[in-house]
Parts: sequence; structure tokens; C-alpha cells
Amino acid sequence: MSAVVRSAALPPPIPGLNRRIRQPKKNIPQTKQDRDQILGWVRAYAEEQKLVPPVPLADLQEHTDKILTIHAIDKIHRDYVGVLLANETWRESLATVPFEKRLLLMPKCLRVESKCPAPFDEFGLLCKQCGLCSIQDFQNEAEKLGYAVLVAEGSAIVMSLIQTGKIEAIVGISCLPVLERTFPYVEAAAIPAVAVPLLQDDCIDTLVDIDWVWDYIHLTSDDKTRRLNLNALHDEVKTWFTVESLNALMGPSRGHSDDIAREWLARAGKRWRPFLTVAAYQALREDPEGPISDTVKKAAIAVEIFHKASLVHDDIEDGDAERYGETTLHTEHGVPVALNIGDLLIGEGYRLLADNDAAAHVRSAAILVAAEGQRELCIGQGAELLWTRHPVALSSTQVLEIFRSKTAPAFEVALKVGAALAGRLDECADALHTYSENLGIAYQIRDDLDDLGEDSAAGNEWNMRPSIVLSLLREKGKGEVKDQMEALWNGAAKTKPDNATIREWAMDSGAHEKAMTLLESYKEAAIRSLQEVELPNLKGLLRRVIGKIFNELEIKGWCREFEQKNLNPELRAEAAKAAEHLVPKVAS
Repeated sequence: MSAVVRSAALPPPIPGLNRRIRQPKKNIPQTKQDRDQILGWVRAYAEEQKLVPPVPLADLQEHTDKILTIHAIDKIHRDYVGVLLANETWRESLATVPFEKRLLLMPKCLRVESKCPAPFDEFGLLCKQCGLCSIQDFQNEAEKLGYAVLVAEGSAIVMSLIQTGKIEAIVGISCLPVLERTFPYVEAAAIPAVAVPLLQDDCIDTLVDIDWVWDYIHLTSDDKTRRLNLNALHDEVKTWFTVESLNALMGPSRGHSDDIAREWLARAGKRWRPFLTVAAYQALREDPEGPISDTVKKAAIAVEIFHKASLVHDDIEDGDAERYGETTLHTEHGVPVALNIGDLLIGEGYRLLADNDAAAHVRSAAILVAAEGQRELCIGQGAELLWTRHPVALSSTQVLEIFRSKTAPAFEVALKVGAALAGRLDECADALHTYSENLGIAYQIRDDLDDLGEDSAAGNEWNMRPSIVLSLLREKGKGEVKDQMEALWNGAAKTKPDNATIREWAMDSGAHEKAMTLLESYKEAAIRSLQEVELPNLKGLLRRVIGKIFNELEIKGWCREFEQKNLNPELRAEAAKAAEHLVPKVAS
């Protein structure tokens, strides 16, 4: 079996994920999806109102109340929305401040307190780069950009730093109570300051939205895509997949087979792959917000065509009767017709890449990218098919290797085709490869976790295939559960458990938590892969793409342990004195 399915190398562990995930405080929106949606509303409102910072507290509260009313947001989230709005008023000002004149301020309790080897001095924690938490990742990246970095607690040091005048902008992480106390000082100093709110304020395994932290750390006027509306771009891409739009871009239908193929192409889909093609192209072109040509639209459609063709063949190979809540193509039209439609779609994809206005070398590069991706995808699918003929238990690393071969190539094709159309593939091919591998694996892990969702029909049998959830359940299950997993993996099970049963086993055994950890690890690995990218537009946009696709991204971190100490006047004076020497010390 090892000759068929290799084992994938796991990504570096994500610091802090050994601590259990907790619900946010009640005054914080409870899901990442909700928080991202609210941030989008706040950002749109700030853009429309053209608010000029610093916005006085009374005005900020008035605007916050308008946002709550417009979007029917619970008033319990008023302070949270106010912080986001204050951040957005400073966003463009922050972008213009050179990195070397910014301070990244982190609280020490991002560390794993029981294991952290880092000592403290009068300025805060001195990170030992042990890899147990995310402090070193944020610190290393920020210092590489030119930031001064401080790992210290409490509002007193923040206030003192503002008063020195030696820092021109601050990016921080803090809880709502601390932000409320420091707001008057930020307002008075008129210094660009943004803060990612903690999701708890009790200093015990608290959480922060990591993609927001990365976004603010890297925010720069050099990134011309920073204001690109990814939601609007994604929505525009979706409009290209009506039958009418497809006919306009692909040319008139040549008969019934064409009609079936285009109707299948127009069926429901998230359209992530064509979105990635356009996103990469926009990031690498001279005008990221310029109109999108028909040549680019055709290439994006081609990328989706390759994906939809693979689904036709997958459904036949897996014997699936439904896709997108409708009957699969082979169920509706028969296997021979469906096979022919899949083949027709592949041909159409290559035709669209070849038949456009791009230069010959650009078309050639895009076609080669698609061919290499098609080959890699088939190798991954072949490994899975061979496994189904002679099923044996797969380790979690072997399942991840199938994901790498089967799912990641489609993302790599999407991004590289966009880069090829922009004429800049050679500059970023290696980075796009690494990014795509991690993105694709993370995406497939999420699909496996989605199969455990509460909306999964309780009576449905689990569809046996290489699954990270099932492999981890076999590795972590005990007693009867482990025995049943062994039988299921080896094709010896007399009955198959339903989705609800698998979900219960996964939750009880820790397999679900381990899968969540792997998901976070691969998402973080995708973000880390961009650290060496020298193109600000591409680096900024692809980092935000992670947040858009995986809108539930969270990590552990941060707290407010020393706030009571900061109320002491003597300690405030000590903090002010220390701040006078802090900036040159940190910068050195």
C-alpha cells in the first residue's frame, strides 16, 4: 500500500493550539463568520462616511449606534463595533506610516504560561523563540518589516508610549476593557492606532482573530490591493456562470451535448477557483482595480470547467447520486453521456486557454500549468481509486498526501493561470506552489469536518473514502470504536455508521479536535508561505484570501492580567519612565 499512497509531511505545529477552544464573551459576536460580516459592514460604513480620525468618542458612539440600527446588530456588541469603527477610521493613515515607525504591542499571556521559558525585564517579555506560542511568529515578521515590538501588559505602558511621541503608529491586541481606558489617550495624541479585540478578557486561553492581526501588521500603501473588495470581486465572478453569460463568453452552443455541459457548469458552486484566478491576476497587474477583460474571464471559466469536469468523473467513480442537492449528471443522463460531457468540458477548458487575445507565450504558460495540474490531480484520484479496490487502513499522513495530490492542484492551477496572464508567473511560481498545497489540504480537511456538521442527515450512511476524520478516529478511538474503525477501513464492516454516530465518536475521542488543529496548521502554513514574497500586492491579497475562504479562523492568545496594577499611580510613573527608553531599546 505504501507504493500507492505516500505519507505527507505535516506542517509545523501551530503554537498555542494545545489549549482548548473557548466561546467568546457574550459581548463579542460568537462566530468568526459573524465577526467578519460585522467588520465588512463597519468598513463599508467608514468608507461611505469618510470619517476623519481621530473621531471624538461621542461622535464615534453616534456612528456606532447607526451601524447597529442599520444592520440590526445586538446592542450587547456596541463596544466591539465601536472598536472596529475606530480601527477603520485609522486604516488609511496607518497604511502611510513606514513600518520602522510603528510599534507592535502584544500582551505576554499569548504565551503558554506553564511552559514558557521567557524571562521578563522592565519592558516586558523577552521571547526565547521556543515555538510554544504565536508571539515569535508575530514578532519575527513584524521586526523583519521594521517594527519595534513590545510584549507587555496593561494600559499604562500604552498610554506612556503614546505620550513619548517616538512612535507614529501602533498595532495592538487587547481586550475591550483596556481599549475603553486607552481610547481618550489615543484620541488626544491623534496617533494612528488599531487594535484587534480579544474574544475574552479573563487571561485564560483567550482567543484573537489571527487573520485580522496579520492584515493590520502588513497594511501598507505599497499594497495597491488593500482596498480591493474581495466580496464584490467574488460576486462578480459568480455572474459569469449563468448559461447566458457562458454562451456569450464561450460562443454559441453546438448542440445538445454543449447544452448539457453548460447547464452543468452553471449549477451551484462556490466558484473559489475562478475567483482565485482573477484575484491573482488583479494582484499582479499594474492596476489592481481595473476592469477585467474577456481573456481573463475565459481563463477563469476554464479553471472552473476543469474542476466541474473532475466532479462529473468523481461522481461516477464514487457512485454518488446527488451533487449540489440535485441528481448527479450520470444519474440524470447515464454513465456514457456523463463521461462524454466530462471529456467535452476538459476540451473546452483547454480551448478557452488557447483561444484568446493573450500573447502566445502567455497562452502557452497557462496551458502548461493546467496540464501539469490535471496530471497531478489524476495521480491523486488514482491513488484513492486503487485504495477503494483494495481498502486498507490509512494513516492520517497518508490521507493528507491524497489531499495534497487530489485537491491542492486545482488551487495551484487557479493561482498560476492568473499569474501567467499577468506575465509574472516566474516571479512567484514557487510561493504559489507552497501556498496552494497548504490551502488545498486545509480546504479538504474543512470539507471532511463539514461532513460532521449538525445539518448532516442523521440517517445517512457515512460515505467511505479517505477521510482525515476517519483516519484520526481510527488512531484515537478506543475499544469498540477503534474495532469498528478498523473493520470500516479494511472493508470488513457489516454495517456502516451514520453521520451522527461518526460525529459523536469524533467529538468524544478527540479526533474532531485534532482535525481542527490540523486545519489551523495548514491555514497558518499557507500564510507563512507568503513571508518571503517580495510583491506587496500578491502578498497582501493572498493573505486576505485565507480569511475570506476560511472565515472561522481563530487562534489562542492575549489577556489583561495587570490592569489592576495599572491603577496604581506609582506604577504609572514607573511605566512612563520606562517608556522614555523603550523605543530605542526595542528597535536595537
